[in-house]
Amino acid sequence: MTDLETIVAEPWVDWGLIDSGHGRKLERYGKVRVIRPEPQAMWAPASDDWRADATFVPGSDEEGGGRWVQDKPVPKSWPLGRGDVRFHASLTPFRHLGFFPDMAPQWDWMRDRADDADILNLFGYTGVGTLLLSEAGGRLVHVDASKKSVDGGKANAALSGLEDRPIRWIVDDATKFTAREVRRGRRYDGILLDPPKFGRGPEGEVWRLEEHLAPLLADCRKLLDENSRFLVLTVYAVRMSALAIGELVSQVMADLGGTVECGEMAVREEARGLLLPTAIFARWSR
Repeated sequence: MTDLETIVAEPWVDWGLIDSGHGRKLERYGKVRVIRPEPQAMWAPASDDWRADATFVPGSDEEGGGRWVQDKPVPKSWPLGRGDVRFHASLTPFRHLGFFPDMAPQWDWMRDRADDADILNLFGYTGVGTLLLSEAGGRLVHVDASKKSVDGGKANAALSGLEDRPIRWIVDDATKFTAREVRRGRRYDGILLDPPKFGRGPEGEVWRLEEHLAPLLADCRKLLDENSRFLVLTVYAVRMSALAIGELVSQVMADLGGTVECGEMAVREEARGLLLPTAIFARWSR
């Protein structure tokens, strides 16, 4: 395992972190500007004059509850893009906007390895990563427990003109689906896992990151072989360490050789260029 690394999401045309500080961040999603809580922005912002279309006000609980307050009317959804891939943004009840822009460097890294590859995207959400890998030549299996999220992925595929690409859209519990794929003797060239800290499957299955990540990774290893190309794991649970998940991936993938990288993910602020940390990651490649 290499030393800890930091991979940085730079601003692009349809998204950017404008400013951050005092526990909040100001972002642009196309023409819509939003303010969201950000506990790691402990510094002072570059400017006190933050003008936004909508602000997320967190609730009293610690599980992500809260509500959006709109200073200007914001559409129910609006189109954004990265490269030739288009997708919808929206003000979701979970404080994010329907995709995770800090994943951009991971998407780009996987796109370099996606051509003519069979790729499994677990916890695939609304499919932005799936579509970017498909557009780069991959054959995707997209799995998410939420039918609404999978339907959103299909809508994004249609918006991008990729509805005829080889993508299987599956509503299922990630752990159950992966175990079935192992029993079927399936193999993949690449696997992306972006699991939540806590979640529920379509039949009420409970997912707890600390309990279920290691056995899921063990099953993912069984879907890879000496000709596979990558595995990417991203984790947003702040109590876990990049060193810990790096060692976990190193042990699981040890018999295949290759290289394991781990570290932090961050986004670059436009106002000053400082880095706002967002998640930790570990990834294997060969």
